[in-house]
Amino acid sequence: MKKVYITAFILTTLIFSSCSNDYLDVNQTESISTDDVQLFNNNDGATSFVNAIYNKFLNWNMSSFSWIGMSSIASDDADKGSSPGDTGTDKNLMDALTYNASSPSVQEVFNANYEGINRCNQALNIIPQLDQADAGLRQRLIGEAKFLRAFMYFTLVKCYGGVPIVDHLPNPSSESDRLMLLTRKDPVDVYAFIEKDLNDAIAVLPNKSAYTTSEVGRASKGAAYALLAKVSLYQKKWQAVVDNCNGVTGYSLVADYASMFKLSGENGPESIFEIQGVGSVPAKGIEGYSATQGARGAGGWGWGFNTPSQSLVNAYETGDVRKDATIIFRGTTLYDGRVVPLTVENERYNYKAYSSSYTDAWESDTNIKYLRYAEVILMKAEALNELGKTSEAIPLLNQIRNRAGLANTTATSEADVRIAIWKERRVELAFEHDRFFDLVRTGQAKAAFEVDNKTFVVGKHELFPLPQSFMTQAEGISIQNPNYN
Repeated sequence: MKKVYITAFILTTLIFSSCSNDYLDVNQTESISTDDVQLFNNNDGATSFVNAIYNKFLNWNMSSFSWIGMSSIASDDADKGSSPGDTGTDKNLMDALTYNASSPSVQEVFNANYEGINRCNQALNIIPQLDQADAGLRQRLIGEAKFLRAFMYFTLVKCYGGVPIVDHLPNPSSESDRLMLLTRKDPVDVYAFIEKDLNDAIAVLPNKSAYTTSEVGRASKGAAYALLAKVSLYQKKWQAVVDNCNGVTGYSLVADYASMFKLSGENGPESIFEIQGVGSVPAKGIEGYSATQGARGAGGWGWGFNTPSQSLVNAYETGDVRKDATIIFRGTTLYDGRVVPLTVENERYNYKAYSSSYTDAWESDTNIKYLRYAEVILMKAEALNELGKTSEAIPLLNQIRNRAGLANTTATSEADVRIAIWKERRVELAFEHDRFFDLVRTGQAKAAFEVDNKTFVVGKHELFPLPQSFMTQAEGISIQNPNYN
């Protein structure tokens, strides 16, 4: 999937786009006239509405600074980095777990995902009307839109718990639609909505191998199965995890772990879903994703945020090849020959966000990995172990360890294998936006943060606060997460 700025994207932006400053300022129900619909009543027109959804993931507020703060800097894998006096707006608060409902990152991630959901609902509303487009294509595009909507709701429920379920374009004169926008649903209901979207997507999406080279990065059946397995993992639906992992076919581990995080290794045989960092018209990528995380100071190339913690460094066993493919150390030489001078400000940086080139020194060519086959293997191993099938889980765990250059695990009991799998997830998936949520779902958070002398408040920090702007608009219809003022 290429990043494209085409007429349909511009039109949908003008007609339907939500404002980043106000959750409800969305103009979602203005309709395209019959004549305008006919302009898009073809294959390219139908595709353009789903391309507009993918394009959202390239935005600063969706995939960059705020999301990095919440998913990574807030975890024990990373420190704020940069200069001591540079707060990164609120990244110091993220690092110290002292954020609140008015913190900009909390607001921005919430709004960005609802902007994306709005685009999904636009596509799901309009594409069925485009009867001159190929019926099979329209069916596939609807599946892609539902996968992407599920992806965004999974982000929201992990971050905030229960959130409003906006399943259609609201009518501004409808009281029921106003309540839909302002009423938190129980997390159980949000998960059920995600599962329905993913099952609908599975029914119509093709396998990754069916896409052409020009369609690389589009959602596939394997991606929908993998995300559904992960959604099941978070709900401890262990047999569903196994069943959905078994639906992920046609993928394999690459021999060289580090190769996946070079430009030449993107979208390889292990890749299930990743956000494409480079397009063709124009050739721009993800706004600020790499620049904010690049080495800072003399000889550097970025802002220096989201630096690997000493805790993460210590988590790697001797001989684990993943350490040097995840962490840039001051004074080393990178895979493209760039020397990281001793004059850069921070001792360590995120290798997985490294980009050797930028457009306008801002948009990077690096993809963001969200679903890899290695995680499918680890999810299946975790679920099998929880089902009492530890002997079946151990070989899966060893596949991941052996690829990393490590010997088979010595763990044999269910309890020890559980801990071994959790540790393996940490070093395998470091800086792939999972660690904070893994700590919460597994109950490890309090102890993990104590290692860094940080206080994780049980009963509070499992969730981020709902943005204060949303709470103000809700006017008592929805209540804040526990222990946030």
